[in-house]
Amino acid sequence: MSEPQTLYDVIGGEARVREMVDRFYDLMELEPEFAGIRALHPPSMEGSRDKLFMFLSGWMGGPDLFVEQYGHPRLRARHLPFAIGSSERDQWLRAMAWAMEDIGIDEALRLRLMESFYQTADWMRNQPG
Repeated sequence: MSEPQTLYDVIGGEARVREMVDRFYDLMELEPEFAGIRALHPPSMEGSRDKLFMFLSGWMGGPDLFVEQYGHPRLRARHLPFAIGSSERDQWLRAMAWAMEDIGIDEALRLRLMESFYQTADWMRNQPG
């Protein structure tokens, strides 16, 4: 019997997760509709790119890179210093949906991921509305 595939395996492993994260941050840099969330990041987003890649690697069942380097993700606590409302949540989700579509992730997998991303992004909100 073979082990069930992780999301990390299904999506295509390290290279594919990195491609998705890079496209996500490229869109944030390029598209005016993401200006709100871009403003929450430092001028250079290389560290942000790396941290999201490391987090998603472990979250999807691959190597737990973020935990190995930074400890427990404590997502909400790490995001509390930033004003995150529905607009920022929706920008994040739209950029991620766009990135997944651009790199050709299967529609069924995109929908599965977006359900989880929505739950987490909504939980990150710390501002009314």
